[in-house]
Amino acid sequence: MKPYKAILIVLFVLVLDQALKIWVKTHMMLEDEIHVTHWFRIHFVENPGMAFSMELPGRWGKILLSSFRLLAVVAGLIYIKGLFEKKAHWGFVTACCVILAGAVGNLIDGAFYGILFSDSFGRVAEFLPKGGGYAGFMQGQVVDMLRFPLFHGVFPRWVPVWGGEYFEFFNAIFNISDAAIFVGVALIVIFQHSFFPKKPLPQNNIETAPSTHSQTEENL
Repeated sequence: MKPYKAILIVLFVLVLDQALKIWVKTHMMLEDEIHVTHWFRIHFVENPGMAFSMELPGRWGKILLSSFRLLAVVAGLIYIKGLFEKKAHWGFVTACCVILAGAVGNLIDGAFYGILFSDSFGRVAEFLPKGGGYAGFMQGQVVDMLRFPLFHGVFPRWVPVWGGEYFEFFNAIFNISDAAIFVGVALIVIFQHSFFPKKPLPQNNIETAPSTHSQTEENL
């Protein structure tokens, strides 16, 4: 795999990710939702922290989180560079590039969106507002919008804890960067045997010495 192809993969994912995020940020208010189909919706939320709604508190928590993302991106770049030097399987390199693109996409949100946009509370955000953005450098929030409520219903009464409660599957809201990271990791798990083929064990060429019995017969 040529290095320019890896660059194209990263750029392709980044352009899709940032184009959708900027459109959502400049056309929708927080919690606005567009019904594309009955099972696919664009629902605008902002993620202030990590996955599963975990958050590092305060301004320094956000800075620490963005710094961690930056270190992860730098480590990813170094790792992929090493893969080219080792002539790793093209599929594994592709998966790593997709993961890297996802990490860079969310890093851009956290690093720059706070200074590029106004907030989206009760209004559509403005790009490069005169009074400055809603947060400082490395303190922005990640834009999420993809929602796939494939089916919904009510748990039967006999189900422990959740009996009688409304449920919706799949109710997580994410972005293209999150999807890229998931797809990249899934490719590595599914095709690991192709990406990392086991090398055949070296066969020992052991010469069998003639037995004493055979030598005795020859002497006779």
